[in-house]
Amino acid sequence: KWQSLYQIQGERKRIMRETCSKYKSNNRRIITPYHVSRIFVEDKYRVLYCEVPKAGCSNWKRVLMVLNGLASSTKDIQHNTVHYGNYLKRLDGFDHKGIYHRLNTYTKMLFIREPFEKLVSAFRDKFEHPNNYYHPVFGKAIISRYRVNATKEALRTGSGVKFKEFIQYLLDVHRPVGMDIHWDHVNRLCSPCLIDYDFVGKFESMEEDANFFLHLIGAPQNLTFPKFKDRHSNEERTTTKITQQYFAQLSPSQRQQSYDFYYMDYLMFNYSKP
Repeated sequence: KWQSLYQIQGERKRIMRETCSKYKSNNRRIITPYHVSRIFVEDKYRVLYCEVPKAGCSNWKRVLMVLNGLASSTKDIQHNTVHYGNYLKRLDGFDHKGIYHRLNTYTKMLFIREPFEKLVSAFRDKFEHPNNYYHPVFGKAIISRYRVNATKEALRTGSGVKFKEFIQYLLDVHRPVGMDIHWDHVNRLCSPCLIDYDFVGKFESMEEDANFFLHLIGAPQNLTFPKFKDRHSNEERTTTKITQQYFAQLSPSQRQQSYDFYYMDYLMFNYSKP
């Protein structure tokens, strides 16, 4: 079993490296704190984890906290503790020497997810539920720019953004509000062409990949990757089928442009075109 998982890892890394050498001329750029700002550090087991939102990141942070001795079990850690507790150090918090020492000696890993599913998951989480950040900051700007005859109420609250409007914002080169980590490219968040990741896991094979990774770093036997859904737990996870329902609301050209937008992620992580 481990043998086939080693082979899968070798293959994922090969595709990633080949894509980088084919498309990226910046292979030898200096790594700056900006490039490592999404990377969490676990010093005890010497792990670097690049956070990709909507690809199991809350549960990965729980695992890192347990490895670090900050909690005895992943079950005990609340969502807000994970995201706002600042218990885990980030790599950009170290000096130049500390950053490079860890990049060169720790096990570097990231987990990714099919780009369209990741996008729909982020949309559902941020725009279909009450949210006191995404609605006023993104919602208001999106509705006022892309909705014809928007009501005063919609403009005031920023609630009720439609998927089609969200995609218009995403594809707009003159976006009214900036990018956000929840729908940015993995390629930009984790700089896989600059940082040579040792392990590339996929959300689609999370349990197998996660437990293989824990085996590789020599984690305690009783620590397994938690299965629970962190937010809106009574709601169905975003699946391929749900993703298709959202993308069916778009025109063929919007679908194609969305694919082009995430083209490098599709290529680099070997996801087939939807």
